Amino acid sequence: MKYVRMIALFGALGLMSGSAFAEDSGDPIKIVTNNWTSQVVLSNVIGQVLESVGDKVEYKPSDTQLQFTAIAAGDMDFQVEVWEGSMAESFDKSLKSGAVDYGAHQAVTREDWWYPSYMNEMCPGLPDWKALDACAAKLATADTGSKGRFVGPPADWGKHYSERIQALKMNFQEVPVGQAATLWAELQAAYDRKEPIVLFNWTPNFIEAKFDGQFVEFPKYEPACLTDPKWGQNPDAVYDCGAPASGYLKKVGSKELDQKWPKAAAILKKVSFTNPQIAAAAALVDVDGLTPEEAAKKWIETNQDTVKSWLQ
Repeated sequence: MKYVRMIALFGALGLMSGSAFAEDSGDPIKIVTNNWTSQVVLSNVIGQVLESVGDKVEYKPSDTQLQFTAIAAGDMDFQVEVWEGSMAESFDKSLKSGAVDYGAHQAVTREDWWYPSYMNEMCPGLPDWKALDACAAKLATADTGSKGRFVGPPADWGKHYSERIQALKMNFQEVPVGQAATLWAELQAAYDRKEPIVLFNWTPNFIEAKFDGQFVEFPKYEPACLTDPKWGQNPDAVYDCGAPASGYLKKVGSKELDQKWPKAAAILKKVSFTNPQIAAAAALVDVDGLTPEEAAKKWIETNQDTVKSWLQ
C-alpha cells in the first residue's frame, strides 16, 4: 500500500503501461545514495517513479568517490548527481572503466568557499580571496590559533581545500565537518550572532533561499590548475585556483543498466532537474522537516509535468 497514492497519480496522468515496461528485468535497480539532502531526495524521486512503472529498486549508500568504481563494476547501477567541482576526476576514470554517461541536467552548479554578505563590511574587498586572506585573524578560533578557520565539507567529498590553502599561501586552516547538516548548524549559529564565518557551500541548494551570502572569488578555474604546477600564480603547486563557476551536474549508470532495464534506462536518460527544482527538493527536508521518502512524494506531486516529460 506504500505507493498506492503515487500509482494513482501516475495512472491519472496516463503514464502507466504494464506491457510497455515488461521487457525490464525483475531484479532491483541499485540506486546510489550519498550524504547530502538533494541527492537523497532526488534518488527517491527516481526510485518512486521507476517503482510506479513496475521496476524494482534498492537504495545503496556509498562514498562519493568509491561509488564510481562500484558503478563501473556493475555493483551499483545509477547515480543522479555527479558534480563537476568534486567528482569530475573520478567520473572520467569510471567512464574509461565501463560506466556510462547518462547526460547532464539543466542545472548549473558551483561548489566553493562561501560567506554571509554581512561580512562585506568586516572584510573590505570581498569577495576577492586576497581580501578574505587579509581578514583571516577575524576568523581565527582557539583550535586554529592565528589562522582563519574554513569550515570544510566531509572528507569523502573529494575536495582539495587544504592543498589550495597551501598553494595560495593563505593564512587559513581547513576544519572539515562529518556531515552536511553540521555546515548549516555552523552557519545558522554564526548568522544569528552576525559573526564572521567562511564555509563550504554549493548551488543549487536550499541555503540560497534562506541566507544572503556570496562565493569567494579565487583565481579562475582551468583544468590545468589541477595537474600542471606551472599553471597559475604558484609555479610549484597545483590547486591554486577556484572551482568551476558554472559546473555541470550529470547522471551516471552502469553498462548493465541499459542491458537489463532498457525501459528504465530510457527514462533515466530523459531525467533532468533545474536549479530551482533541486533547491526545492532539499528544502522539503532541511526546511520543512519531511523525510526523504515523503519529500520525494511531495516533489513528484508538485512537478507532474516534469515527470510526465520523462515518461512520454
